[in-house]
Amino acid sequence: MTEETPPIVELAEWFQTPPGQYVLAWERSQFDAIVADVFGYYAWQVGFAEFNLLQANRMPFKGWVGTQMPGPEQAALWQGCVVARPDALPFESQSVDLLVLPHAFECTDSPHDVLREAERVLVPEGRVVISGFNPWSLWGARNWTPGMEPWLPLPPSAQVSLPRLKDWLKLMSFNVGSGRFGCYAPACRTEKWLQRWQFMETYGQRWWAVGGAVYVVSAVKRVAGMRLVGPAWKSAKRRRRTRAAPVVVNREAGPGKT
Repeated sequence: MTEETPPIVELAEWFQTPPGQYVLAWERSQFDAIVADVFGYYAWQVGFAEFNLLQANRMPFKGWVGTQMPGPEQAALWQGCVVARPDALPFESQSVDLLVLPHAFECTDSPHDVLREAERVLVPEGRVVISGFNPWSLWGARNWTPGMEPWLPLPPSAQVSLPRLKDWLKLMSFNVGSGRFGCYAPACRTEKWLQRWQFMETYGQRWWAVGGAVYVVSAVKRVAGMRLVGPAWKSAKRRRRTRAAPVVVNREAGPGKT
C-alpha cells in the first residue's frame, strides 16, 4: 500500500508548473505589498519553505514553520525553522507580530483549529495574511464540474471562499481587510497561452473582480476592552490641567469692616 502524498507537497509541486508560477508571481507581489509596512520583532510563515513570502518585511526575525524540516538550501532562506503542525504552533500566546498562511486552510483537515491557533499566538494588533484558491472562479468551477479532469491538486471541499473566511475571522474578533483577487486567465497549462490571456487581468478586475483564481486577505487581531495607557506622569499632568480653578468670591464690606 503506497503512502498518500500530503496535500501541501502536491501543491508545492504544482507551483513548479507554468500555471503554478503564474499564481505564485501574483501572490508574491500581494504579500510583498501587505507585509512591507508591518512592524514588530517576530514574523513566521507556515508552509512552503522554498517560497519566502516575508522577504519584503523588515522585522529582525523571520522564521518558517512546517511539518517536515526543509533542505539546507531552503532552510538558508530563514533565520529559524520549526517542525510543527499549523494547528499546534509551539509558540507562547501573544508572541508573534506577523503570521503568513499561504494556502494553509487548503492543506489541513482542521482549518478552524489553524485559525484559532493563529489568533492565540498573535500579539494584540498583530497581523495575519492568508491566501487561497477561489472556488467560484473559472479554475474552481473546473474542479467542481463532474467528468472534467481536476485542475488543482486539491479536492473541491478543501477550498475556502473569501466571504466564508472573512466570517471566520470576524468571529475571532479580527479586523478584516477587503481582500484582493487575481489571476483571471482561463485554465491553461502552458506559459504561452497564459501570456496570451494576460489582458484578462485588467478586464477581470474591472468586470468580474470576485472571479480571480486566487485571493489574498489580511486581518488585524483586536482585543476587546484593550486601552492604550500612557506614562503615569502624563496622566497626572492631565489631571492637574483639568482640575477646576479656584473661585474668587467678592464680598462687600459689612458693618464694622473696611
